[in-house]
Amino acid sequence: MPYYMFVTVSEEDKIVVFQMDQDSGKLAHLRDVAVSGRPAPLAINPDRGVLHVGRRGIPEISSYAIDQRNGDLSFRSTAKLETDPCYLATDRKGRFLLSSYYEGARVAIFPIGADGGVQKSPAQVVHTATGAHCIQSDPTNRFVFVPHISGRGPNLIRQFRFNENTGQLTPNSPPQVAPESRVGPRHYCFHPNRDILYFSNEQGCSVTAYNLDPAQGTLTPFQTISTLPVGYAGPNSCAQIQIDPTGRFLYAPNRGHNTMACYRVSQRDGRLESIGHAETEAIPRAFSIDPQGKFLYSAGLESGKLAAFHISQGSGQLERMDTYNVGKAPMWVLITQLA
Repeated sequence: MPYYMFVTVSEEDKIVVFQMDQDSGKLAHLRDVAVSGRPAPLAINPDRGVLHVGRRGIPEISSYAIDQRNGDLSFRSTAKLETDPCYLATDRKGRFLLSSYYEGARVAIFPIGADGGVQKSPAQVVHTATGAHCIQSDPTNRFVFVPHISGRGPNLIRQFRFNENTGQLTPNSPPQVAPESRVGPRHYCFHPNRDILYFSNEQGCSVTAYNLDPAQGTLTPFQTISTLPVGYAGPNSCAQIQIDPTGRFLYAPNRGHNTMACYRVSQRDGRLESIGHAETEAIPRAFSIDPQGKFLYSAGLESGKLAAFHISQGSGQLERMDTYNVGKAPMWVLITQLA
């Protein structure tokens, strides 16, 4: 079955749809889907039938049915917002759409209808603080974490309990965990088979690994490692973060140094070891790894291009394969396998 890639191109008001060859990693451009209002974050339902997009210039969250035969998108529903969304994710059961708002200093939980589309009114809005940059539920669907960057934000991670039946969040105990220095936690990913989370630190230019207590839903840090090479002193910040499906390799982009920081993940305790940096497109804000963990695609916000890399299955290092033009200000890259 083919893979499909969706790339939001914010300043051209479109989603670019590619078909991806599973063996070679080559991309074939299929179509551009017009989506007004500066489309940015994407999320997909667990059944892969509906794609959700945050439209930051309107602001709205809109849902599009995915044609399983060719990856085409057709509008399904929309929810109007008070402020622009910077991150979307469905809960593990696909009943709710979780959203965070950097400027709006809040998170919101929207029901997902029987047709897979977002509903107009949220089940809950929780006012947190400026800089709320990400929101996801854990694999058990009982806990949610919301990192807030430093600078304008409070430099902490809010910890919530999540009711998967009602969509309600309640503060956990303790309600937050704060890094020792103002590193600015931004995005995070879950280890695929261990109770560990990895956070990219926007201002700290680093990755922090946290142990997750699976019973209490609380985080304890155990390692922080730089995303930059020794001696680099230029401007830089971090953005997204992803781990490969096997849990052996982790990647975090450097915006400024314009590289992908690459790490080997210890199979004993989840600690990270740097395995170097791969040059990529300018200001690599968004990237994605294919479901097999064989290829990585990094979008350059400044260059408008998508860099394609082969992931060495032995070392985890990246080998540049191709470069694709996608358009002005690509903001999100999402890869999925359709039915």
